Amino acid sequence: MPGEPASAQTEATRPAFADIKAMSFEAALKELEQIVTRLERGDVELEQSIDIYERGEALRAHCDQLLRRAEMKVERITLGAQGQPTGTAPLDSEV
Repeated sequence: MPGEPASAQTEATRPAFADIKAMSFEAALKELEQIVTRLERGDVELEQSIDIYERGEALRAHCDQLLRRAEMKVERITLGAQGQPTGTAPLDSEV
């Protein structure tokens, strides 16, 4: 944020990472995989390695957030005594 020290800015709010917020899970994961491949090859200059590592961290955080949202929406079908569907319940609740 303008006026904040750089350390107060999170990866997702840095201007270089503003595009990540609009990415789908699949697009963010694909780019993250490309970053990992580049870093594993080791043919990237140090400064560029740091930059793409930071972008990778922002992509990872975005993917985590999207997964948490999806998990909150997932429901499981509940069955009655006769084995017939009776409704839905949150995935993590116990019956």
